[in-house]
Amino acid sequence: MKLKEFLKNKPIFVGSFPSVFDIPASSLSEIAFIGRSNVGKSSLINAIFSTPNLAKTSSTPGRTQTLNFFNMIDKLMIVDLPGYGFAKAPKDIVKAWNENVNTYLKGRAQLRRVFLLIDSRQGIKKVDTDMMEMLDIAAVNYQIILTKTDKISQKELEKILSDTNKIYNSHPAMHPIIIATSSENGTGLNEIRGEIFDLIK
Repeated sequence: MKLKEFLKNKPIFVGSFPSVFDIPASSLSEIAFIGRSNVGKSSLINAIFSTPNLAKTSSTPGRTQTLNFFNMIDKLMIVDLPGYGFAKAPKDIVKAWNENVNTYLKGRAQLRRVFLLIDSRQGIKKVDTDMMEMLDIAAVNYQIILTKTDKISQKELEKILSDTNKIYNSHPAMHPIIIATSSENGTGLNEIRGEIFDLIK
């Protein structure tokens, strides 16, 4: 199967699971998307798979509250994880989300890669660094995806790419290729699609 043929298919919603222990058993490889609340995660997932309503979008931080699974033609499971950082929800609920996500990330044997989304307008914050360090310790391969690059200038983009590349040697589980994206104009989407396809070949 070639990439174009693969992308003609649409992911099928499997379920939303409030706990990692509710996820049904599966032998399929998994990729997961995560980032700070309101980083543009759902919009990017929808754009990658050309399916407008696949992941639910909202202007309210913390909209994604469960682990959402999508099956891609029985070759791959796509996982939309709750955002971390600020969210409009009670602290105890946010804590439960974070613990659930961390349990998933640390203990999922079939997890092939985490796409760690960073808002290009803000750069890497401490909560992002904390997530990266946790993934490093757990030896979970992750790749940084810069979102909303249509909102910044070329000079600003070059700076954040340079700054992000500088930290690569400090993070052993970090994938070397950083992808700059925009769900609005399509920048970087084919690069992500290619990365995903390479993981299932």
